[in-house]
Amino acid sequence: NEGHASLLTLELYNKTRNVDYVRKQCVFTTHTPVPAGHDQFDLTLARSLLGSMLPEEIIPNITFENRLNMTKLGLFFSHYINGVAKKHGEVSREMFPGYSIDSITNGVHSLTWVSEPFKKLFDRYMPGWRFDPYILRSAFSIPKKEIWQAHMEAKKRLIDFVNEKTNVGMVYDAFTIGFARRQTAYKRPDLLISDPNRLVGIAREKGSLQIIYAGKAHPKDTIGKEIIRKIVETQRELNNDFVKMVFLENYDIRMAQLLVAGVDLWLNTPRRPMEASGTSGMKAAHNGVPQFSTLDGWWIEGHIENITGWSIGAKHKEDSESDDDADREDLYSKLENKILPKFYGDRDNWIRTMRSCIAINASFFNTQRMVEQYVLNAYFM
Repeated sequence: NEGHASLLTLELYNKTRNVDYVRKQCVFTTHTPVPAGHDQFDLTLARSLLGSMLPEEIIPNITFENRLNMTKLGLFFSHYINGVAKKHGEVSREMFPGYSIDSITNGVHSLTWVSEPFKKLFDRYMPGWRFDPYILRSAFSIPKKEIWQAHMEAKKRLIDFVNEKTNVGMVYDAFTIGFARRQTAYKRPDLLISDPNRLVGIAREKGSLQIIYAGKAHPKDTIGKEIIRKIVETQRELNNDFVKMVFLENYDIRMAQLLVAGVDLWLNTPRRPMEASGTSGMKAAHNGVPQFSTLDGWWIEGHIENITGWSIGAKHKEDSESDDDADREDLYSKLENKILPKFYGDRDNWIRTMRSCIAINASFFNTQRMVEQYVLNAYFM
């Protein structure tokens, strides 16, 4: 995370010993509330390595419990600080009281993440979107039939890819859920499959399910690696006439592009309030794929129930934290009673939701808007 760059502030400070001089040149973006993303080093070690580069007069401002805190170092020497979503800004202000912390919500690069079928569709109906993604708000004018055709083309590419890599035998017309990102405990990748019997029962009653997992765990994240092992074991047990499931190995950007464009629903299950922003759901939205997620990170801003997707668990509150049991129940309940019936029984309304994802979320949650905000709010304020 961004704390890795904080030592540059010491280099600037040692040129003039003027805090204001350094602050005028520096801005700081904090990217995560997770403790592992905020490096801390023993102060004795830091002093031995940095020597005079670590002046004693600033030590109280950049340490915590006798450890050099790289985030506090960046905060202290910056004139502008931001989190990467509105909720993350709130969480960061609680984590680092005394600092004025703004928020600029993340975005994704539209041209990288829009699939070829949708690029052709957007070129036909919204010329100029490649240079100004805000034009994607006009997606409401695209005929629903053509939205569906583009989606099915992207879905066929994904299913063909999965079937080439595995022997799971997925089909084009079954409702397909995607979950692809770093596999770690707070993201709860296994929440969907935590009650396999319930999942099979839902699929038996409401329509067949296909689940595609992908992602990697950090080499030192033993819990994350254990979660992957659990998913793979469940995959072996769960595949039947009603539910097909696969964990794809060797996750990379190409695979991610296929997934965010080709699934019918994008699943995201972080524990509140641990997700600073998240971006995979934004990538899915660029391809008309609704998100089903706990209300955390960017989704608090992008979520309109039944319009751009669905929420999991309690509504957003200042002090709201995730409850695994309650979130699991809400996930299964909405999948059974709202999402699958809409997909299989009301295709016209489903495509309306797809179109809303593009017009409402893809038009805003992109890097064009994000960089404009950094230029106006942070870099040249």
